Amino acid sequence: MIVKEKIGEGFLDLRICDNLELMAEIKDNTVDLIYCDILYGTGKDFGDYQDLKPIRSEIEKHYMPRVKEMYRILKPTGSIYLQMDFRINHWMRCLMDNVFGYDNFLNEIIWWYRRFPAKQKNYQAQHDNIMIYTKTKHHTYNEQWTEKSKKSSKLGKRLVDTGNGTRTTIFTNEETKTRLGNVWEISFLNSQAKERLGYATQKPKELIERIIKTSSNEGDLVADFYAGSFTTAEVCKDLKRNFIGCDINPNGFAKAKERGLFNFIVYNVKYMSRFFYGLYLMLGICIFYFLGRDF
Repeated sequence: MIVKEKIGEGFLDLRICDNLELMAEIKDNTVDLIYCDILYGTGKDFGDYQDLKPIRSEIEKHYMPRVKEMYRILKPTGSIYLQMDFRINHWMRCLMDNVFGYDNFLNEIIWWYRRFPAKQKNYQAQHDNIMIYTKTKHHTYNEQWTEKSKKSSKLGKRLVDTGNGTRTTIFTNEETKTRLGNVWEISFLNSQAKERLGYATQKPKELIERIIKTSSNEGDLVADFYAGSFTTAEVCKDLKRNFIGCDINPNGFAKAKERGLFNFIVYNVKYMSRFFYGLYLMLGICIFYFLGRDF
């Protein structure tokens, strides 16, 4: 299933298919940014999808051909963000180093969130890992800023050079912000969150907005090959980026429609063709039956 929606000068290209099929259609060095909230290797059935088992051979078998394709289609100025958690991040780091190269490992974002504690003989899991790789050292990077803590003694203060070899403190509203670090505190989407669509493991728009603003510009092409409910597509629409992406679950289109990404009905061509084939077959049997009767 395919939906292509023109948004002003840009476009959204949404698919329901295996991501390897979509990536095979994309030319070399054409995507500016890849963000994927990948399968975490929990082995669970989330209803919307079946996760991979936490077995290294299965993880590598699934991801190696896909990561190689992502490397091929990424521009030399592009970046790739892969989101996961503690279950497979060590295996994925080795795999990404092999494909992109250790020197092109840029950083690791820790997305920290609060959640209700679970009774268990273990520490409460409260963060995801987002690994960032680039193809070259000439990647797009737009510095982002975040509000300083009100407890900070440096709120609104900055040391600047006076030009005569000394430095002085100035006060400016701009300096109520500080450069964004690699630990992000963003609320987890609980069941009552306004943007919640009822899709398993849905991620907040704020998280994806930071990534897209940092590593792409207006008019750039952003890809998400584990699109789920197509949150990334909605953020791209809001931020004037082009989008191409897919998910293997047909329910993803229902959620994309809820987001207002398109308004028309989408038919599954595969199953519709089977329906009409069966219809024509039944019609042929009926015609044969009635023509063969002795009136």
